[in-house]
Amino acid sequence: MSDPGADRTEPPVERPPTTAAQLVRLREDDGGTGLLFEGRSWTWREVVAEAELRGELLLALREDGPFHVGVLLENTPEYLFLLAGAALAGAVIVGINPTRRGAELATDISRTDCQLLVTDSTQVGLVDHLDLGLGSDRLLVVDDDSYTRRLEGLRPTGDGTRPLLPEPTPDQLYLLLFTSGSTGGPKAVRMTQGRAARAAARVPFSSEDVLYSAMPLFHGNALSAAVLPALASGATLALRHKFSASNFLPDVRECGATFFNSVGRAIAHIVATPTTRHDRDHRLRYVLGPETSAQDKAAFTKRFGVPLFEGYGSSENAIVLTPVPDARPGALGRASSRDDVAVVDPDSGEELPRAVFDEHGRLTNAEACIGELVGRQALSNFEGYYNNPEADAERTRNGWYWSGDLAYRDKEGIFYFAGRTGDWLRVDSENFAAAPVERILARFEGVSGVAVYPVPDARTGDQVMAALELEPGTAFDPDAFSVFLAAQADLGTKWAPRFVRVMSALPVTASGKTDTKPLRAQRWECHDPVWQRVERNDRYVPLTRADVERMVAAFATNGRSALIGR
Repeated sequence: MSDPGADRTEPPVERPPTTAAQLVRLREDDGGTGLLFEGRSWTWREVVAEAELRGELLLALREDGPFHVGVLLENTPEYLFLLAGAALAGAVIVGINPTRRGAELATDISRTDCQLLVTDSTQVGLVDHLDLGLGSDRLLVVDDDSYTRRLEGLRPTGDGTRPLLPEPTPDQLYLLLFTSGSTGGPKAVRMTQGRAARAAARVPFSSEDVLYSAMPLFHGNALSAAVLPALASGATLALRHKFSASNFLPDVRECGATFFNSVGRAIAHIVATPTTRHDRDHRLRYVLGPETSAQDKAAFTKRFGVPLFEGYGSSENAIVLTPVPDARPGALGRASSRDDVAVVDPDSGEELPRAVFDEHGRLTNAEACIGELVGRQALSNFEGYYNNPEADAERTRNGWYWSGDLAYRDKEGIFYFAGRTGDWLRVDSENFAAAPVERILARFEGVSGVAVYPVPDARTGDQVMAALELEPGTAFDPDAFSVFLAAQADLGTKWAPRFVRVMSALPVTASGKTDTKPLRAQRWECHDPVWQRVERNDRYVPLTRADVERMVAAFATNGRSALIGR
């Protein structure tokens, strides 16, 4: 008797996409809503059709050399069409930061070997008079008639057949993502087609989700948390041209968002907006908020009823930490059991002891447990920086990936952020990190943001300076601040700020992270009120012009440069 199943064939096993181009192709027959923007919508099928046009246009304009296309746009449909089109064409998108200016902006474009720059009429003025090394025909303005005519000339006619686009390989370069530059000059991180496909698969969205994305598309947060996962899952991507705290709630209600990705101080700005009766009238289920303070995280969840997860994943992608629910404030998450992630002494490379907390959850051994976060088997995840071998060498010392981030780890294996390696302070021969001090100062009533950073001491080492962003209508009370500091059992003996700068708003990078570079450069020479601690009684008194002049004179007398803190 014959086997009744002999002629039966098993359905083919669907293989996950291995390139960004395959991610885009997943959506070419998808009639579901793919993109929402300012009252307009596109199906995913329409998004892919627009992407094909951009891919054909980029190929038609390609010259010899690296196929790199700079994009200087806010979050618009055109940006998405170009990202998807470049994936299909094998081009490399270089996301240009529009907050950069002059020579720095020109360097970002020329150093990454862009052979085309795509912008619009709102941004083209930033590059009008810069020497970019590009001919006038290599600058495309997307809201100009000539750009529209180029695209219309490529639209299919007759039988609707399209030119064949190349099939990129997984190891082919796809994106150059600039780091935020919060502690140094921005570096262009390489992301291949294969890495983009792997990043897309990390977040388990479905076609029922709506991903609200207001973070800039030139940054890895928006791409890895929203754009690429939307392509992988068929979720709807709702773009806002630029983040707006006041429009956050109206936007997520209007588009029916189920997810929102943020970074830096975005959540702080949202919770500072006036409450409304619609605060819990939305579909949001979860929010990604790396670098959100404990106070802002708690305030956001209490007000909007949505859990906020932090996690860890830098633009370089070498170390990824998964969020842990109900972890202590400042927690980044745990590493996968497959990954060898550790906190080590940056000089000796020795692994440091685990963090110890008191009964109130406060860190008690910061001096012993804080070091650099490293991946001891992570080099295969790091695809390097573009045209920057010195930065590559710094990240890959001794066969490990050195993150440049300070951290500590508790006995449960949960990692906590402690600042950047450039945030080390050295006071009276004692080294410590800025982030634990910031967390303590953030407890002071009326404070909505804190940045702690070193300023030079006239004799040797550093002094601690803190910039405090106060809630609207709040005045700084120096006596109350002194009393507060005295009551903080986990404040190290060298941690109390020598100088306190009171600000209406902390400076931030284009991706919303607190930017201490201008604060360090300005030191105590600024227009904001600055208070100094009188060592004999720990009181804070106003810093006067005469005090500043005396400090500058002390630098000269002792032979130390007054520019050390810059």
